[in-house]
Amino acid sequence: MSETVTPYNKSDSSKKEQVEEMFDSIAPRYDLLNHMLTFGIDIIWRKIAIKKLRPFQPKIVMDMATGTGDFAIAAMKLQPEKVIGVDISNEMLRVGREKMAKKGLSDTIEMIQGDSEAIKMADNSVDAITVGFGVRNFENLKLGLREMHRVLRPGGAVAILEPSFPTRFPLKQLFQLYFRVFTPILGKLVSGDDVAYKYLPASVRAFPNGKDFTDICEEVGYKSAIYYPLTFGSCSLYLLEK
Repeated sequence: MSETVTPYNKSDSSKKEQVEEMFDSIAPRYDLLNHMLTFGIDIIWRKIAIKKLRPFQPKIVMDMATGTGDFAIAAMKLQPEKVIGVDISNEMLRVGREKMAKKGLSDTIEMIQGDSEAIKMADNSVDAITVGFGVRNFENLKLGLREMHRVLRPGGAVAILEPSFPTRFPLKQLFQLYFRVFTPILGKLVSGDDVAYKYLPASVRAFPNGKDFTDICEEVGYKSAIYYPLTFGSCSLYLLEK
């Protein structure tokens, strides 16, 4: 397994508690920073992930680590009966609920506080799960993956997006420079919290990327796990089936 990286290295709190604190602090500017740091390409990544889920025709979709609900909104393209956004951060959910109300989606998209490692849903109760840039924040990666597997119906699928580093020269070096230097500076300027955006590149480096991650997914019970590198490898899309 990869090393455990936490937002606040000197804190005695658990990773889960630190992640909640971090996202509570950056919630008001989270959407703006996401789009700025990815130059808006994160919107395209979500569309690609949703397209991968379309053949499964899900009626009940869960968006784990939903944040302010961008992936949950993207999932509406699947024409589901219900989307359930789950996140540990109350502040992120507050911003997300305001967004759903403005878009007239509050009846279809429900935003609830929850723990990825103890999902308060029945076994085999959802048809598809999306996770956008949240799996690397799980305190116990395998437990979080098993919980999603538990609530997913047989034949259902999970689409996971995670940032990653390109492996070829010179893109590898350019992206590392961008993440290590530019990202924390911009994060601090816009959100006032440089800790969150120092944690981002550290957590990406520590995450088991590509085949290392798909191997873990199959180990915890998924019958298949496929890896798709996006945008020169700066983002990874994982499609898991139960």
